[in-house]
Amino acid sequence: MSAREARLDPPIQPGETDPVSDLDATGRDDGTVFPQSVASGGPTPSGVLLWTRVASDARDPDEPLGVEVAPTPSFDDPPLRREIPPERLHTGSDYTVRVDLDGRLDPDSTYYYRFAYRGQKSPMGRCQTLPRPDASPDSLRLALICCQDYQNGYYGALARVAEDDVDFVVHLGDYIYESAAHQYSGLGSERYRSIRLPSGNDLASSLADFRKLYRTYMSDPHLQRLHRRHTVIRTWDDHAVGNNRYWDYEADAPVLPTHPRGDDPEFAARLTAAGIQAWWEFTPARVGYDPDADHLHDAFELYRAFSFGDLATLVLTDERLFRTPPPGAGTWRPGWFGGRSDPDQTMLGGDQRAWFLNAMRESETTWTAWANEVLFSPFQVGVGAATLRPKTDSWDGYPLARERLARGIESDATSNLVALTGDLHSYLASTMPTADGAADERRGLGPEFMTPAVTSVNLTEAVGLDEGVVGRVAGGIVSRVARAMNPHFALFDSSRWGYSVVEFTPEESSYTAYAVDKTVDSADASRSVVARLRVPTGGVEPRPMERRSG
Repeated sequence: MSAREARLDPPIQPGETDPVSDLDATGRDDGTVFPQSVASGGPTPSGVLLWTRVASDARDPDEPLGVEVAPTPSFDDPPLRREIPPERLHTGSDYTVRVDLDGRLDPDSTYYYRFAYRGQKSPMGRCQTLPRPDASPDSLRLALICCQDYQNGYYGALARVAEDDVDFVVHLGDYIYESAAHQYSGLGSERYRSIRLPSGNDLASSLADFRKLYRTYMSDPHLQRLHRRHTVIRTWDDHAVGNNRYWDYEADAPVLPTHPRGDDPEFAARLTAAGIQAWWEFTPARVGYDPDADHLHDAFELYRAFSFGDLATLVLTDERLFRTPPPGAGTWRPGWFGGRSDPDQTMLGGDQRAWFLNAMRESETTWTAWANEVLFSPFQVGVGAATLRPKTDSWDGYPLARERLARGIESDATSNLVALTGDLHSYLASTMPTADGAADERRGLGPEFMTPAVTSVNLTEAVGLDEGVVGRVAGGIVSRVARAMNPHFALFDSSRWGYSVVEFTPEESSYTAYAVDKTVDSADASRSVVARLRVPTGGVEPRPMERRSG
């Protein structure tokens, strides 16, 4: 069995109306039966994956789980109904369940769903299918989110996304942080919320720890509302397992540089496997997962693509599982000064790189969007001989790999490429460089739009200059300095938190960046527009749009 074939639940059969008595119940769950609510992901033109989790202390070994799907929120039209056998609820998956509706729904359509168990109905969720491959959508709107450290703020931004008129949500990584002791904070950070791991450790050290983190994060009402309202396409980043992780090809094992046991190959491999399993259990995604594979690289195949008619293709890559060490890894010497990298360095690994370039080559849609976890564009601080590359965990730490990938994209004549990026906890818009380094209005691979952190520490918070007038002044200075040192940047802001929305039409792609107050635990947290930029079809450089309030 291949990784892509493993571990997918059997689909609901069309017209199946099992007599699920619990679906006729009137009880509304208060969170005791479905504590993480419901979610959907893995969209296709004819289906989605539905997800829920039943509380362990609510489980009855003889009680089946019911699920109901309908085209209207009233569920008056004949719904799809299915009874899920009791044995599907078990400790081996932490009582999580996914239901695959592929082949059972209509293209480009909205559906409503709910689960029922022991006389209680879950909250109602809403899901969305993809357009047909030969469809010609007028537009595609994607909300972009990332980096939602539970301990470093509240999720007002996610509540705002829940209410936004978007087609899908793309989560670019760091859905959870592996920390429980406020490790990822700065001089200006407050301690908003606490977590205690089963192991008692400050960093996740077991499958039980990762499960606790997902259960905690997904208990947040604003995150639950987002999942109920939108189908979410998710990738991952380093904190799904360990900060700044990479693969040591000599030891043939992952390395977790900031974990107390992260340099122990056996421990790091076990913990990476645990992080993968927990991600899979709590993420409704159509990815390859084979826990019995002989090698971790064969156990998890995160990279995949989605097509939205002839308008856009979304390509997701995994930039953590296969990457070689960044410059200076395992030594006292920082890699900030850049220079040429080891010719054997890779970000994607050979197989994924070949897959990615093939996806670029075969894309026949107007736009090709790349869900790219870490910054592709160069980011420098200083001038002349004093120039530093402060983010060697990004593609700056892999300049030859970036150059080779850019050359491959250019040789495939990929047009209208747009990178959608997270990780840096900043708003950023830039022109990605060609293989020879060109990045201006005439030459470049295309625009790169970075979405900010929902809550995670940004630059001004890290140095304690994020409050009031001082914060606004410091943020403005940092923005101007960063753009002056990086002329290919059209936007840089590392003083606020929030999310962004990208929209694709046959004529242009646009990016709207929103700031949302993370200091208040409210669905009405204040929101403002940070920037609006656009790139016309055939263009490569983001340009400002007329600014409006919102």
